[in-house]
Amino acid sequence: MDLPVDEWKSYILQKWSLLPKSIQVTISTAETLSDLFLHSSSLLQPEDEMFLKRLSRGYLVGKDPNAPLFYREEGNKKFQKKDYMGATVLYSKGVSHSRPNSEDISLCYANRSAALFHLGQYETCLKDIVRAQTHGYPEGLQPKLLLRKAECLVTLGRPQEASQTISDLESNFAAKPTLAASQFQILQRTLCRLKVKVQEKGNLTETSPAALTKAFEDMDLREENEQISNTSSSVSLCTDPLKGRYLVATKDILPGELLVKEDAFVSVLNPGEMPPWHHGLESKWDTRATNADLYCHRCLKHTLAPVPCDGCSYAKYCSQECLQQAWDLYHSIECSLGGLLLTLGVFCHIALRSTLLARFEEAGKVINKLCGEITNRDICLPESKNLAQILSYDVGGESKKKGKTVETPIPGCDINGKYENNYNAVFSLLPHTGNHSPVHKFLCALSVSALCRQLEAASLQAFTTGLKSSKLKAAVAPMLYPELNIWGVAMLRHMLQLQCNAQAITTIQQTGSEENLITDSRQVRLATGLFPVVSLLNHSCSPNTSVSFISTVATVRASQQIRKGQEILHCYGPHESRMGVAERCQKLRSQYFFDCNCPPCEREKQRPSQGPRWEAFCCHRCGALLQGGDVLSCGSTSCTESVSRDHLVSQLQDLQQQVGMARKLLRNGELERAIQLLLGCQHDAESFLLAEHSVVGEIEDDLAQAYAALGDWEKSATHLQKSLRVVEVRHGPSSVEMGHELFKLAQIFFNGFVCQQLLIICYVQSPGPEMGTPGRAHRSNNTMVL
Repeated sequence: MDLPVDEWKSYILQKWSLLPKSIQVTISTAETLSDLFLHSSSLLQPEDEMFLKRLSRGYLVGKDPNAPLFYREEGNKKFQKKDYMGATVLYSKGVSHSRPNSEDISLCYANRSAALFHLGQYETCLKDIVRAQTHGYPEGLQPKLLLRKAECLVTLGRPQEASQTISDLESNFAAKPTLAASQFQILQRTLCRLKVKVQEKGNLTETSPAALTKAFEDMDLREENEQISNTSSSVSLCTDPLKGRYLVATKDILPGELLVKEDAFVSVLNPGEMPPWHHGLESKWDTRATNADLYCHRCLKHTLAPVPCDGCSYAKYCSQECLQQAWDLYHSIECSLGGLLLTLGVFCHIALRSTLLARFEEAGKVINKLCGEITNRDICLPESKNLAQILSYDVGGESKKKGKTVETPIPGCDINGKYENNYNAVFSLLPHTGNHSPVHKFLCALSVSALCRQLEAASLQAFTTGLKSSKLKAAVAPMLYPELNIWGVAMLRHMLQLQCNAQAITTIQQTGSEENLITDSRQVRLATGLFPVVSLLNHSCSPNTSVSFISTVATVRASQQIRKGQEILHCYGPHESRMGVAERCQKLRSQYFFDCNCPPCEREKQRPSQGPRWEAFCCHRCGALLQGGDVLSCGSTSCTESVSRDHLVSQLQDLQQQVGMARKLLRNGELERAIQLLLGCQHDAESFLLAEHSVVGEIEDDLAQAYAALGDWEKSATHLQKSLRVVEVRHGPSSVEMGHELFKLAQIFFNGFVCQQLLIICYVQSPGPEMGTPGRAHRSNNTMVL
């Protein structure tokens, strides 16, 4: 999803293999990104563009006039089955394919308002009622829409507005009686009932279910850093010739302290599973709900009632305000390129959006920086050996004062030495051009070239609209479309930057029906973003911070005590609790181009090779740890037992199969059978798995779920506490994973009215259930409070 689709990658790989060796060498040894881009773009042929267009047409991102009726009818089927959530998604798809001010869009909005009403989303329902009316909802159907509006207002405790709506309805009907006698009687009974409700409600104040979420969003840094924007005063920015820029603590930091709260400079929603449509499929209209249907494409907020772009069916927003902001900033350019951007991948999309956002910063600085990338072989190139030139790079000519050149001490900072969340900071992130493989650079360069050709074909008038200064236009006026080279090189730089600097924006998604006491939750990747300040954090396989997200905002908190002068560290994905040192080092080297020498890696490299305890077997006679290679021997000096590793692996696979069967029974509500099977699995596991083995913890977690579903909170807590011990051994007592498990245990004690234990857990709990490290997925089966 980050990189282009497989068909385009295979096509470019074949094109690369057919190039003469001399051209391959020219591209491989290009000294600047400008050379790389210009050499590669000159090789983009019309047949290449045609192939890419065919791939792009597979994504149905335009508005299909036949789709609204299809989605409305499919939504009606869900509605009749009382699957209101499924109906809402399908009505939203119908809205997305409808043209503004059409009967299609008004009907889809009205139907969606009915589904939202049944979901208890009364405020959102009211908004959809207004939208339906604004887009010309048929006058003959207005009464039921106004009745729904009155019901919402009554439920929300707004009786005066409800009374006014009822009066309007009565007046309209008296003026234009269009209902049959039977319908009129039903209307009258409903109105009478609503009037009684209005009188009962009086003047109750409206409640806001989103108040708690807003409280978390409003949490700010205690004292903001004067050197680094969006950062606590407890940290400082430093630089080192070997490891580059990094953050250190300026004082002792306590666990849980907020260190960074930064909105993404740019982010792009991960569309989820959106396979291109192929001829021969039963229907070209997808009825599945994806991220693109459920989250705002600008702010990433979850929304049940998205507002679509007027020009395409893909982009959707949580509000008209978000839609307008996106259109003004970038979507006016991206709208016609939706299929191409989905084909070229998220990284290419972010590269384009970053350069579009650069238009709204001071144009002189932007053009000087981009032109410097094209014309200068040393300045702007992070791989340059001339470090002094990099550090003294003039970001816009403003640092030359009174004949003197003021050196910028750290790349990305302004002339006053401040590092901010802006394009200057984004541009300073390293692309690591020399570390990428030649074929990867060729793929990125040709993808950007193809995008630039499409921008040129669509006319660059809109592309340069909105500049605060005419300096950019004046600087490139003498040449025909020279902007394409400038912006093309910038996009290529950003696309190469992203492999090491992209941040996975994650969220917690829950699965399971509303009828069940138990629901599964998992951390999923929602979007990809660039966070200039978060990108300053170096990696550790055992970090001292954790990162969480609310919409597009990343918050970094200390996960343990950090001493003054200690570096602030963050995990890029490979964590000591999830994989061995060899695998971690391989992943970090292949994606981030460095050899990790953090303390956990150094410790593991020095000690004898042995698997982690959460993957270890135990002796079936004495319970001691088994050690060895193909043949494992008991670690106890008083025991001579030995066993084949293959035999134990086979035994483990059989056990995991039984656990899988028990989970299926659990999902189907066959709780007693699931418990009996899990208790058998528990007994079998004790005979050959170490008590800290991850499968042992999973069995205990499943048993906790089963007993919670039965309402036996005491047994549920007992099994979950056993699972907790496994999690603590693997992830540590102050880990995010431990926080998730403690949160589950707190819910169980709450449901079981064990208030004293609940208060103890609330006191010791790690950072809350929304926290997680980007790139690290984890299994979490949360017992939900009802």
